[in-house]
Amino acid sequence: MPGVQDWINHPLEVVQGYFDAEESTWTCKLNKFFEGKLQNSEALTMIPSVNNRSLHQLKPNSLVRYRGMVQDMFDPEFYLGVYEVEDNATGAKKLKSGRYQDIATCAPTHKVNVESTRNVTMDRQTYYCVPVPGESDWVKQMFTESDRVQCTPGSSKTTVREKRALDQDGNNQSGGSVPPAPANGENAMESSGGTSQGNPSNQRQTSEIPAALSPIDLNFPLPDEKGPACLVKVYEDNDCLKLNDVVEIVGVFSVDPSLAVFPESSTNGHPDFISPGDTMEGIEEQTAHSPPPSLVPRIHVIKVTKLHHVNPLLPTSLQATDKAVTEMLQDAGRIRDQLRWLLKQLMLGDDLTADYLLLHLLSNVYARRDVCALGKWSLNISGCPNIPGYTKLIYEVIQQLVTRSHMLSLTLGNLNTLRLCPKKDYTANRLKAGVLQLSERTHLVLDETVMESGQLDTNGVQNVTAIENAILWQKVDYDFEFHKSEFPTNLKFLVLSEGKSLLPSDCHIRLQKQEELDLDRLRSTMQDAMTSGNVNLRQLRCYVTILESMDYDLTQDMQKIVEQDFVEVRRDNRDNMTQQDLHNLLIMSRLMTVSSGETKLSCTTWERVKRMETARKARLRAADTTGGQS
Repeated sequence: MPGVQDWINHPLEVVQGYFDAEESTWTCKLNKFFEGKLQNSEALTMIPSVNNRSLHQLKPNSLVRYRGMVQDMFDPEFYLGVYEVEDNATGAKKLKSGRYQDIATCAPTHKVNVESTRNVTMDRQTYYCVPVPGESDWVKQMFTESDRVQCTPGSSKTTVREKRALDQDGNNQSGGSVPPAPANGENAMESSGGTSQGNPSNQRQTSEIPAALSPIDLNFPLPDEKGPACLVKVYEDNDCLKLNDVVEIVGVFSVDPSLAVFPESSTNGHPDFISPGDTMEGIEEQTAHSPPPSLVPRIHVIKVTKLHHVNPLLPTSLQATDKAVTEMLQDAGRIRDQLRWLLKQLMLGDDLTADYLLLHLLSNVYARRDVCALGKWSLNISGCPNIPGYTKLIYEVIQQLVTRSHMLSLTLGNLNTLRLCPKKDYTANRLKAGVLQLSERTHLVLDETVMESGQLDTNGVQNVTAIENAILWQKVDYDFEFHKSEFPTNLKFLVLSEGKSLLPSDCHIRLQKQEELDLDRLRSTMQDAMTSGNVNLRQLRCYVTILESMDYDLTQDMQKIVEQDFVEVRRDNRDNMTQQDLHNLLIMSRLMTVSSGETKLSCTTWERVKRMETARKARLRAADTTGGQS
C-alpha cells in the first residue's frame, strides 16, 4: 500500500494501480482509499496549500489543497477517461486511466493511440473558483503559518522543462504531448505520444506567450483581491457545488503550459491536426475557459468540503459538543464584555451604539419563509463625524474581528462605474463577477459619508437598486441579458452616514458621541487594546464565528409574555408598536440571548432589549427636534 509521500506526491500512480487491477469497481475502491487517507488530519496537513505559496513551489501531478469560492460554472468537459498506449519496439498495447489528468501521458518508448476503439471518452464538471472574497488578512496569515509543508522551490518549472525535452527528443515517437481533442476551449485531455503531425515542441513554445502581452481578467468579485484562481474539475457528484459556495478542495495539481489559449494567436492550445475553426467556441470563450495555468492552475478534485466558516482558529465543522464551542459558551459573558468595551471606544464612548453594533456582528440569516430572510439585521449608524479616516477605522476594527468583510465607499464615481451584480457574458460564455457576488456571512460596510452631489447614470441607479434589494430581501439579481435571476445571499450590511441613510435598514441608531474625536489617539487606543492583551483578540474572533451560527429557542412561556406585552403596548395607541417594531424586538432578543452564550430567551433579556429600543427611539426623536445635531 502506498505510503504518505507516495499518495501525496504521486497520486496518479495510485490511480493507475487501481485501474490495472481490472475490476469494475476500481473507482469505488480508489475513492475509499483516498477517503481513508484524508480522514487523518495529520496526513491532511502534509498536503501543501495553493493559497499559501507560489505555484512554482508546487509539484505538478501531486496533491494540493485549495480554499476558495465558486465564482462560475462551465459546461461539462469531455476527456479521455481510458486510452491506449503502444510500445514502439514490440507493439504491445496497454490501457491507461486518464482520471485526474489534463495530459494523456506515456513513457518515451511508447505512444498514445488516439484512434484506438478501446479509448473511452468521459465527462467531468468544471468550476471556476476564486480566493474567498474579502477574506481578512489575519485569516490568510494564520492559514499560511499553519502550513507545515516544506516545498522545493522551482519543482514545477523543472517538470515542465523535462516534459519539453521529451517532446523534442524524437519528434512524434518521443512521448511528447499531443492533444487528441479539445473540450470547452481547453484541451481537456491531451495525449503524450506521437500520433500528430508536426513538432509538438513548436506548439508548446507558441502556447508560452508572455501573459503581459494580453492581461488575463481573473474575474475576482472585489477589486484588488489577492490570491490564486483555479479551474476545479469534479468527477464524482458533478452537481455537488453551487455558485458562491466556499469550499476546501484536495486534488491533483496540473499546470501544463499547453493548456493555455491566448488571444494573440488563433491556433494556441489546439493540436496540429485540429483547426480552430472546427470548434464551436470563439476565441473569447477559449481564452476565458483556458487561461494560462501559470495564473490559473487546474485542480482535479479528489475531495471537496463545503466550508461554513473560514476561521483558522476553529475546527472546520463546528459541533455543539466541540471543546472550542463549549469553552466559548461558558466564557461568553466575559468575552462579550471585552468586545462591548472595544466597540464603545470605537463609538466614541457611546455604549448604546456599541450594543447595537455588537448585535449586528452576530446577525445571520438562519431561515427563509417565502420572500422573507429571517435573521437579517442591517444596521444604519448615523451621526458619524465627517472626518476623513473615521469610517475607515471602524471598518479596520471590524476587519480584525470577522473573517470576511469589504468596505464599499458610496461615491458617485463608484456607483456609476462599478458592476455590483454579476452579468453573463455570452461571447466569452462566462459570468462576469460583481461586487455583490460574495459568500455567506460576509460583512459589507457601506460608507455613505463620502457621498457627494451629482447625477447618477443608468448604471448608478441600477447599482443603488441592487444594494436596496440585497438589504431588504437578501437577494441579488444576476443579469443574464434576456432575463434576471434571483440568487439568495446572506450579507451583513452596516451603513455609516452623517444623516439618516438614503438606503433602507432594519435598524437605525444615531451615534451620540461622549467625547470629541481625535483620530490619531483613537487609532492608537484600538491598536494598543488589540496588541497589549487588554482584549483577547483570539477569543473575540472565535466568539463572533461561533455565536453567529448558534441555535436559539423561544419557549412557549416567553411567547406568551411577548404577546401580552405587544397587546398591552398597542391598547391605547396602535402606533406605539408596529408589527415591524415587534419583529425588530424579536431579532434583537435572539441576538442578545446568543451574545451571552444562552440558547433560550429570558425575561431579563427581553426587558433589556425593550429598554434599548426605548432609548434608541428617544434619541432619534431628539435628533429630529434639534435638526440632527446631537
